[in-house]
Amino acid sequence: MRRTYGGRIAVFAAVIISGLIGVQTSGGQSQSSPAGLPSEMPARIEPVTESFDYTKRDVMIPMRDGVKLHAVILVPKGTKDMPILMTRTPYDASARTSRAASSHLEMVTAPVFSGYIRVLEDVRGKYGSEGDYVMNRPLHGPLNPTPVDHSTDTYDTIDWLVKNVPESNGRVGILGVSYDGFTTLMGLINPHPALKVAVPMNPMVDGWIGDDWFHNGAFREQGLPYIYDQEATRSNTAMWWTSHFDDYDEFMEAGSAGELGRRHGLEQVGFWRKLLEHPAYDSWWQQQAMDKILAAQPLKVPMMLVHGLWDQEDIYGAPAVYKAVKPKDTGNDKVFLVIGPWHHGQETVEGSMLGPLKFGSDTGLYFRQEVLRPFLAQYLKDGAPKADIAPVTAFETGTNRWLRLPNWPTGCASGCSIKPTVVHLGAGRKLTPGGGSVGATLGSLYEEYVSDPAKPVPFLPRPVSANGETWRKWLVTDQRESSGRPDVLAYVSDVLTAPLKISGPAVVNLTASTSGTDSDWVVKVIDVYPDEVRGEPPMGGYQLMISADIFRGRYREDLATAKPIAADKPMLYKFNLPAANHVFLPGHRIMVQVQSSWFPLYDRNPQTFVPNIFSAKPEDYKKATQRVYYTSFIELPVVSTEKEKN
Repeated sequence: MRRTYGGRIAVFAAVIISGLIGVQTSGGQSQSSPAGLPSEMPARIEPVTESFDYTKRDVMIPMRDGVKLHAVILVPKGTKDMPILMTRTPYDASARTSRAASSHLEMVTAPVFSGYIRVLEDVRGKYGSEGDYVMNRPLHGPLNPTPVDHSTDTYDTIDWLVKNVPESNGRVGILGVSYDGFTTLMGLINPHPALKVAVPMNPMVDGWIGDDWFHNGAFREQGLPYIYDQEATRSNTAMWWTSHFDDYDEFMEAGSAGELGRRHGLEQVGFWRKLLEHPAYDSWWQQQAMDKILAAQPLKVPMMLVHGLWDQEDIYGAPAVYKAVKPKDTGNDKVFLVIGPWHHGQETVEGSMLGPLKFGSDTGLYFRQEVLRPFLAQYLKDGAPKADIAPVTAFETGTNRWLRLPNWPTGCASGCSIKPTVVHLGAGRKLTPGGGSVGATLGSLYEEYVSDPAKPVPFLPRPVSANGETWRKWLVTDQRESSGRPDVLAYVSDVLTAPLKISGPAVVNLTASTSGTDSDWVVKVIDVYPDEVRGEPPMGGYQLMISADIFRGRYREDLATAKPIAADKPMLYKFNLPAANHVFLPGHRIMVQVQSSWFPLYDRNPQTFVPNIFSAKPEDYKKATQRVYYTSFIELPVVSTEKEKN
């Protein structure tokens, strides 16, 4: 665009200059030069698509409030009675339907979508759509006084499509990843009768408990560039800028997340102002939590929730929705779950490995061909057979195999159960199984470390650059660098002599104290590989994070209300870690790491209580002595077979 615009200016300037100067003739008279060569560019290019096997239609679809939303419709030529597969997105429908310059539809969309009319629609306020953009626009109600939301927009879009796309069979499916997964969930509220199936993948569900914006009250500072890019302009043309190559330096120099936002002018963006106003889990957050919303809705449309075990963005959402709505599925035919060994959205691309982990097959392809394709066809295509899909399709890491399960969490198809198994954080930094902790008999003993906000524990080896592949695979990054720091406690089990499987969320029961008046607690469950691994030398001693999360101590009593922590007083901090489906193999060890910062993924806790950490001042950030008592333990969701129970 810049080159074209500059070229036009140059031509225009040349014409003006030649007219002013003129050309001197032999008779002394001035004669104007020709105006210049005519443009070779047509006023409007009309693509010739006779050889294409599809037609592309750009349409503006009217909503009930008069706003029109832009959609791109891709229709295979010569088709009739074909189902519609729709995605509603804030990420540019035009660009996403123009990724391949090809005359073949399968090159433009994924092969799994063969046999469907594909529709991508810009959500209101983004790219080609009219209206106002609101991040994760709430449902009509206390937080949204307008008569429209993603539910009504989905309904109105489907209603228009089935009436104005004559090639369709009147059946519509909706699917999407991340934000598009959130809009997919929204379509399940008061759904249009033509909506027959939904596939929310890695959906944004609860932005405070465990998805994009916070985790248990700790702010995910790495999300600031996304907020700026997404809301500053309709078409994402204004971009976040940096002053350092290392994000660690960039965020440290600013101090608080609030100050970093101020330096970038982020207060101009509406969503950021709302985050500053709602650091706790108040009604503003609770009323938007999609698992809570859907739990109160009738179950009308079959859905397949898709989850990644190493989802670095929305690791909370899919399992939370499954837990909320599965009890309503009395016929066991409306709610399905797929769990894969993936980063955020990896089920849509190649899935044979993640970072150093090799799974022995393309797990993403397996999901798309063997699970997603027949599932969609069953509900959308005329005459399609009933899909042979288990209620839960889960990949078991460690053994690297797919399991067909009756529900979640469970460890096998039949004959087993989940037995919460306690492992204590014991003396000598040993991880000890059983009902009593080593050292507890000696009194209230502990391990301690000094947490210094001036030297927070990085979530990635420095320099931290949370972009591209580095960001996608950070949850499987070797944790050895952290385990060697003096401000990280690492508790290690004995070498396992038999496999140990966990299925579901581990529960942290941390008895800890701080010399400050506020604190964060990060807990990681880690699979420690043998010192040497045959055929894979780099995996020798590897510390693979299986599940981990952070908890902001000020919310230990009430997630909606921040309270100071009594200095040097042992207190219980109890919270869930993200779900796992993993086998610790013989020869491996289990490790639990405890620390008080995870930077700059999460903003630093000043360790001095302030009403709002976004507004913390430099003098608020102080060192604190952290003590973890031997009465602390982790409840591992260990899979127990009938034979083992007897």
